[in-house]
Amino acid sequence: MREAKVKRETKETQVRVEINLDGEGKSDIDSGIPFFDHMLTLFSRHGFFDLKISASGDIEVDFHHTVEDVGICMGEALKKALGDKSGIKRYGWAILPMDESLSLVSVDISGRPQFVYRVDLPKEKVGGFDTELIPVFFHALTVHSGITLHINLLYGDNLHHSIESVFKAFGKSLSMAVSKEEREKSIPSTKGIL
Repeated sequence: MREAKVKRETKETQVRVEINLDGEGKSDIDSGIPFFDHMLTLFSRHGFFDLKISASGDIEVDFHHTVEDVGICMGEALKKALGDKSGIKRYGWAILPMDESLSLVSVDISGRPQFVYRVDLPKEKVGGFDTELIPVFFHALTVHSGITLHINLLYGDNLHHSIESVFKAFGKSLSMAVSKEEREKSIPSTKGIL
């Protein structure tokens, strides 16, 4: 099983993440930030990742440290669970509608962290959640997993729907990228390493 556990404890946060890349989409997520928990649950369910997250942090200040540190831990857990990346498809993509919103997300399990975020959201908050924290989360995950991630919101009117389409598309595209390719007998790179 491709599984990993990661924990991170700082003066600002305490985060524990467990992931199973070959799961059923089961999740148990508690970051103390309800909207963020909802998005991570969607990622888990639609990517078929089993995901457990327990996080506590200085959310009385704001949500930044907790969201970023969850991203760091998820990235480290993903990298650990992938091992040497032998036999994976490597690339994944999804074009995903959520009612009137449409997202395009592409992933390369490249070993070279790169993050491109082309998402224009019409408001700064959805409920009490700052939308500027979405790229903070994905950037932290990208750097600590060593993946290339492109996120594009093609269009959308409803803020919740737009963000939801992004997280679901990320789940679908990452699921494709980490899945096994029967024809691939080694590392999917002409370099021989990822």
